[in-house]
Amino acid sequence: MFLYLRLLSESFKFATNALRSNKLRTFLSLLGVTIGIFSIIAVLAAVDSLDHKIKNDLSNLDKNTIYLMKYSFGPSDIPDWKIQQFPNVTYDEFEFVRKNLRGIDKASFNMFVPSQNVKSDFGSASGVSISPCTNEYEDLDVLNIETGRFFNESESNSGAPVVVLGKTVAETLFPGVDPLGKYIRAYGKRLQVIGVLEKAGSINVGGSTDMKAILPVNFIRQIYGDNNKGATPAIIVKPVKEYDINLFQDELTQKLRTYRGLKPSDDNNFFVNVFSGFTDLIDNIVAQLNFMGWILSGFSLLVGGFGIANIMYVSVKERTNLIGIQKSLGAKSRFILYQFLFEAVILSLFGGLVGLLLVWLIAIAASSALDFEFILSLKNIIIGSSLAAVIGLISGILPAISASKLDPVEAIRSGM
Repeated sequence: MFLYLRLLSESFKFATNALRSNKLRTFLSLLGVTIGIFSIIAVLAAVDSLDHKIKNDLSNLDKNTIYLMKYSFGPSDIPDWKIQQFPNVTYDEFEFVRKNLRGIDKASFNMFVPSQNVKSDFGSASGVSISPCTNEYEDLDVLNIETGRFFNESESNSGAPVVVLGKTVAETLFPGVDPLGKYIRAYGKRLQVIGVLEKAGSINVGGSTDMKAILPVNFIRQIYGDNNKGATPAIIVKPVKEYDINLFQDELTQKLRTYRGLKPSDDNNFFVNVFSGFTDLIDNIVAQLNFMGWILSGFSLLVGGFGIANIMYVSVKERTNLIGIQKSLGAKSRFILYQFLFEAVILSLFGGLVGLLLVWLIAIAASSALDFEFILSLKNIIIGSSLAAVIGLISGILPAISASKLDPVEAIRSGM
C-alpha cells in the first residue's frame, strides 16, 4: 500500500513540474476546458436559479388551486381554432359556482386585461399591469400589504373606484409622498389608493406585483363589459384542504356543464386547470432547458478534451528521451502511465475550477445588478469538478498508454 502511495506521489510531482515548465502550453490547454465547464455550469446554474425563483414565487399558491377558463395551461388535444370559439367564463357563472359547489375555501373572479398608463398629481407610470379581481383574491395569492388594506366584499361587489398599488408603481406615482388616500387616474376615471403591496422583486412568475395595480373586477366590468375580446376572465377556486381534489374537480366540471346546458355527448367548452399541472409543466420546461444546455455546452467540452489530448501527445513526444531514461533506471510502465494521467487530470481540473470561479463571479455580479438571485449550488460545483476530472482522464488515457508502452532503448535513441 505504501509503495502505491509513493508511486502516486512521485507521479503527481512529475506531472506538476511538467505543467509548470510549460506555462503557455498549460494555459492554452486549460482554456478549452475552462470554456466548456463554464458553459455547462453557467447554464445549469441559470436554469436552477430560474427554477428556484419560480418555485419560490409559486410557494404561496396552493397546488390544488383551480383556474376555470376557456384556455388550457398546457398542451391540449383540442385544436386552437375550436378553443377560440369557446365562450369566456362569466361573473354569473362565478356566482353560481360559488353558491352551489361544495368544498370551496376561497374563490375569485379575475380578468386579464392589457396594461395601462396611469397618472397621479405627482407623476405618471407607463405599462402598469392591471389586475382586476374580487376581494378573496388577497387570500388566494397571499398578497402582502405593506400599508393600508385590500378592498372589502362591499367594495368588490359594487365595483368601487379603489385600487391597491404595487411598490414600484406607488413610488413612481407618488415620489416621496404617502399614497394612501390619494387618487390616481386610469381608464379616464379617478381611483382612490387604499393600499400598497410589499416589494416583491423585478422577476416574478406572471409579472412582478411591484408593477401591478389591483382593483375590483366589477369596476373593470363596467368599462369592458362581459364580452370584450380585450379581456380574458377566469374563475379561480381553492377547495378546503380535506376535500378530495379529483372529486372537487369532477363536481366543478359537472356544475358548469349543467349551467351551460351541455348535453352528455357534448365536449367541455372550458378548461379546468389544476395549478399542480402548471408546476408540472414548469418542471418539464426546466428539464428541457437543462438538456439543451448539456447538448450545446458539450461541444465546448469536446473541443477542450481534444485540446488536452493533443497537448498530451505533444508532451509525450517532447519527453520521449526522458521516458526512456526513467524506464532504463527502473521506472515501471504504470509509473509513466500515472505520470501522464495525473498531468491530464490536473490540467483539466484546474481549467474546470477556473470555469467555476468565473461562473461564481458572474453570478455575484448579476445578482447585484439584477433583482434576481443567481445560485451556484454545491451540486453544480461537484458536477463541474467531476466532469473536468473525467474529461482529463478520458483525454489523457491514450497518450499515457502510448508513453507507458515505449521501449526504453528506442525512446533514448529517438531523443539523441
